Amino acid sequence: MPTILGPNQYGKAENRVVRITRNGATHHIKDLNVSVALSGDMEDVHYSGSNANVLPTDTTKNTVFAFAKEHGIESAEQFGIHLARHFVTSQEPIHRARIRVEEYAWDRIATSGTHQRERGEHSFVRRGQETRLTQVTYDGGRWEIVSGLKDLAVLNSTDSEFHGFVKDRYTTLKETRDRVLATSVAARWRFNWTDDGQPMPDWETSYARTRQHLLQAFAETYSLSLQQTMYRMGAQIIEHREEIDEVRFSLPNRHHFQVDLEPFGLDDDSADGAVYLASDRPYGLIEATILRDGCEALIPADLTNL
Repeated sequence: MPTILGPNQYGKAENRVVRITRNGATHHIKDLNVSVALSGDMEDVHYSGSNANVLPTDTTKNTVFAFAKEHGIESAEQFGIHLARHFVTSQEPIHRARIRVEEYAWDRIATSGTHQRERGEHSFVRRGQETRLTQVTYDGGRWEIVSGLKDLAVLNSTDSEFHGFVKDRYTTLKETRDRVLATSVAARWRFNWTDDGQPMPDWETSYARTRQHLLQAFAETYSLSLQQTMYRMGAQIIEHREEIDEVRFSLPNRHHFQVDLEPFGLDDDSADGAVYLASDRPYGLIEATILRDGCEALIPADLTNL
């Protein structure tokens, strides 16, 4: 049976690059995990094994480190743009480059005033919150920038209800007028910046403000369902960030079940300080895309493939 080659790509995945800049005795750190995927005229290498059009994956790795030095790391998005533009414009057989970046944040460790004056600020602790993400795709004419975050744990200890749901013979869940609402946010948002003729967003400010709106909506929404809260999170981003047209969420419902302490002669009264069992699995998984009116959904439904 005859066969043909379908979509394909290659590159070097998970290049761990750390850039430390020194402003006198005060240091600054950028910590990235960068994956490069290239596609284009690659039929011959698959059919005959000819490497005439193949830029080695080792070269893509070296480029990541060299660009960290030559261009610096202003933001995950800007670094990805530098790399994608280079691979597509410098290698004729390469028609499309996709750069994925994870950024790990570090906080400065506070030291005494004497130590700062004598030795500077150069100690950091890895921030135990979310991982920042971006995916930059370039085909020589059009950009697609999708950024986001994962593993952002949030919890409301009240102002959440769940009742009025469908019940059948298998339903055992009791309705509640007061529950803990907790999730670990995975989110992606797509920018409407697509070509070099448009003013480029301020990537660092955009990330900080988008994260702020996401958290504010979670905290300020009196929730009758996680779906309602999720929609408000996305809507607040769209309403306040004109550079973003689409937001995609994947939110696991991290259930907290109030423990029955009656067998031990204890009343687990929430007014007196309730005790909960935090269950990590199985969990409800709530997902949706929130769009600016008139825009098309382009972020993949399955965020594990983004």
